[in-house]
Amino acid sequence: MLILKHTNPKYNHKFTEMKHILLILVLLPIVACSQTNDNTMKSIVSKYKFPTHYTTVDGVEIAYVKEGKGEETLLFVHGLSSNLDAWSKNVEVLKNDFTCVALDLPGYGKSGKPEDASYTPTYFSEIISGFIDELELKNVTLIGHSMGGQAAIKTVVNSPNKIEKLILVAPAGIETFTDGQGNIMKTMFTPGFVANTTNEQIKTNYALNFYNQPIEVNEMITDRIAIKEASDFEAHCHAISKSIAGMLDDTVVNDLDKISQNTLVLYGKNDMLIPNRYFNPDLDINEVGNNAKDGIKNSTLVFVDESGHFLQFEQPEKVNTLIKEFIEKE
Repeated sequence: MLILKHTNPKYNHKFTEMKHILLILVLLPIVACSQTNDNTMKSIVSKYKFPTHYTTVDGVEIAYVKEGKGEETLLFVHGLSSNLDAWSKNVEVLKNDFTCVALDLPGYGKSGKPEDASYTPTYFSEIISGFIDELELKNVTLIGHSMGGQAAIKTVVNSPNKIEKLILVAPAGIETFTDGQGNIMKTMFTPGFVANTTNEQIKTNYALNFYNQPIEVNEMITDRIAIKEASDFEAHCHAISKSIAGMLDDTVVNDLDKISQNTLVLYGKNDMLIPNRYFNPDLDINEVGNNAKDGIKNSTLVFVDESGHFLQFEQPEKVNTLIKEFIEKE
């Protein structure tokens, strides 16, 4: 390196000033970059277990993972307030036999959060159908959990030729509510109510999903608390509020007999969220499950022991075995 030095003290002083100015000019772009760091949920939510890819469906950026190279494709759809990593324990094993694809629905996880979306099961079904086309997925078994199960039902009804088989994991939409009950829930679950959920209540809400909560759920809780600081958290809260209203208004109970695909229905025996303990105290999980089985012509119903609402994450070995046996069954 060539070092310039003036013998005249006056010039040394000016040269030092010039170096300081140049240093500031060089550092300004770095400071500017640090001030414009991405503060969206896309960057705040923890890194998914598998590499994340992105595509666009109906103008919305959709995050997804794709693992495995099997001829049969398993397409996983998460539930309310969740994201695609909810299926990580399933993809990890099933990718050895199938092509496994899981996506973040609009409004959730690392996907876009359009303000003008309706976030109804029918809207999600349109996104799922477009996603299948965009990735050119073949031989698709659609697997939906909770709200994702209700969206999956709408998908097979509205786009039956794109889905070979259907798996519903603790699906929402089988349990019904009166208009009055629905109005109470819609009035309660406003975006503001969602946004102001305390950290302690967040922990309690997660605990309600499990019979015996896995240690890995701590990361989900940490993420849920962290996204409060996200620049698009308000849009996420609106998505949740609209999703709840959508599940209540865009029902699927009258669509069950339209499902022609072979269907596997799974419920946790110890589900604390379905049925709703407040609005339907006399209804039990056995009745809900059998209503699904009776409504869907070619269906198999299985209750998973020692499992709550989030059974694919709590009992992944059992759920993975059931999925594999169902798909491979002629």
